[in-house]
Amino acid sequence: MASNNTGVLYLFDRPAEPVYVPKGDNKVAFDIPANYLPDRYRSVATEVLNRFGEDTQSKIPVKEISLPDLSIPLQLGRRDPFSLFIPAHRKVAARLIDIFMGMRTYEDFLSVAVYCRDRLNPNMFIYALSVAILHRPDTKNLPVPPLSEVFPDKYVDSGIFARAKEEANVVPEGARQPIEIPRDYTASDLDEEHRVAYWREDIGINLHHWHWHLVYPFEADVSIVNKDRRGELFYYMHQQIIARYNCERLANHLSRVKRFINWRESIPEGYFPKLDSLVASRTWPARPSGSYLHDINRPVDTLRFDIQDLERWRDRIYEAIHTGYVMNNRGERVQLTEKDGIDILGNIMEASILTPSSNLYGDLHNLGHVAISYCHDPDHRYLESFSIMGDSATAMRDPIFYRWHAFVDDVFQEHKNTLPAYTVEQLNFPGVAITGVQLVTPNQPANTLNTYWSQSDVDLSRGLDFTPRGAVLARFTHLNHSGFSYRISVNNSNSSALMGTMRIFIAPKQDERGLPFTFRDQRLLMIEMDKFTVTLNPGSNNVDRKSTDSSVTIPFERTFRNLEDSRPVGGDALEQFNLCGCGWPQHMLAPKGSKEGFPMDLFVMISDYRGDVVQQNEPVGCTDAASFCGLRDRKYPDIRSMGFPFDRRPRGNVDTLAQFLTGNMAVTDISVRFTDSIVPKSRSGGFSNSLILS
Repeated sequence: MASNNTGVLYLFDRPAEPVYVPKGDNKVAFDIPANYLPDRYRSVATEVLNRFGEDTQSKIPVKEISLPDLSIPLQLGRRDPFSLFIPAHRKVAARLIDIFMGMRTYEDFLSVAVYCRDRLNPNMFIYALSVAILHRPDTKNLPVPPLSEVFPDKYVDSGIFARAKEEANVVPEGARQPIEIPRDYTASDLDEEHRVAYWREDIGINLHHWHWHLVYPFEADVSIVNKDRRGELFYYMHQQIIARYNCERLANHLSRVKRFINWRESIPEGYFPKLDSLVASRTWPARPSGSYLHDINRPVDTLRFDIQDLERWRDRIYEAIHTGYVMNNRGERVQLTEKDGIDILGNIMEASILTPSSNLYGDLHNLGHVAISYCHDPDHRYLESFSIMGDSATAMRDPIFYRWHAFVDDVFQEHKNTLPAYTVEQLNFPGVAITGVQLVTPNQPANTLNTYWSQSDVDLSRGLDFTPRGAVLARFTHLNHSGFSYRISVNNSNSSALMGTMRIFIAPKQDERGLPFTFRDQRLLMIEMDKFTVTLNPGSNNVDRKSTDSSVTIPFERTFRNLEDSRPVGGDALEQFNLCGCGWPQHMLAPKGSKEGFPMDLFVMISDYRGDVVQQNEPVGCTDAASFCGLRDRKYPDIRSMGFPFDRRPRGNVDTLAQFLTGNMAVTDISVRFTDSIVPKSRSGGFSNSLILS
């Protein structure tokens, strides 16, 4: 065990159980120095460390080191809730990340992590450990476990856990049956917002949001935070979430999400999460319909701000957009240029430590989350903690998340609308024309995308502390789609071969009233499906591209992999397996559509690679989900603005998508047809996304 760096992953197993208790199916325990035991066990150290000896099959030696000052991370209680959106919590987590990153060797890193695990807040510890593993040179290729395994209580109906512990204690491992999670356990269709609960509450979608914030933490050493175009990526990733959510709403006969702009009016959307925190032994608070935001004064969280503060920061950001510059901490003007303005605004809005002036522009995005998450107890009089809007791992379950981020996106669009429209010359690719586009699904009519329900199993055992070993499965029902491909015909009338970037988007054709979208509205609903490089030989070219190769998604089995059963032994296989983990889940690439067929536009563009290419310093390794997550340790792999060509308002006299097209673009009608039944694995045939997961 000591010869490699995978041992640290056992710290994710059963986060409330001590490190000397055997972990995982291989029953691995950490062999720790006696003085690493928490104070309450030191008087009986020999008995404690020997108690689990018979159950241990192997041990990971942990060397004793001179420990760093942990006074700041210890400020957060072990059983307290932890939120990245609360500034005081961010600071203690950032200090812990810096401690982990500062360890000179892997052995020192493992030692301090083992020492911290049984002393610090488990949620903060797992967050900081995950960020460190993703960024340390000696661990960055390790696969950070999905949070659904470590803290399944953030994703699974709270009623499941009593049954899960009963199953673990009573039924032998080989005879255990999956516990099925009801699809409609948070509300009924009396609440119209529940029509899209399958999307908001999807485990893969929520894991994506959590993992993105691991790759792009708000606060830590600047070398970790200051990634290429991170502010712009904050804008674009969330803009795409809103576009996808709006498409889902339209397919379910709901209006597009209404931005939450007036923070003095009530919130009509209620949400009752039906989640319990196993670590903190508490129930996540609900928000009844008609709740209001209040000024926040919670000394327990070192937190005090007014709604007026949010309004002041909002107004200053709008003023900066329309004056064309922001002020930094030195009182200097920083221009919001056509190229870099969106990146600066992203850092201000998020707000990360990269904001030019936190005093002037505040902490709008994060404290907006906080104000909403504390609307039930703004001054701590009821000793309640934050709701799910206060946790990046759960926030996307709540309808108000999308209203809040519709406002956030509206601020970014205010800036985008100040930029000049793309000219035909900027959009065109001389001599290159798309002559045909088709979406192909096996055994379906052309241009038909097929969706249905699937069932998959999640192993809860890593998060069930103090229960017998062995898999305990929960079975959930989720949206899925048949595998499909794009067939694109391109003519290159130039005399030499050229490189191009293929950009594929889809968007709904009609608004809530059934009327065709204007281009100004439809461009904001364009969902990026794929982006890849092609070589165009002179004459006719045929391009086939599978949906599973999307630059937006990661494979479903990576989101829900079993770390011990699926992890390759090492070498190149390990590199290819572990690269990202950040990305949109493959099973949610396509919108649900409707039984009768939901009409959408499939848009394809080939741009000139010479205007797209980014010179990377080193060979690119991880390329999965690059559109949403960038490339690890590299520049973002497209010099164009994210969302190009739909990120700006159109040139004059363009009112429809058809009028927007240039010769290197094409659009075709597709239909997304939903089958309201669960497709069993045995009948799935060519449904490449139907997987049994563990």
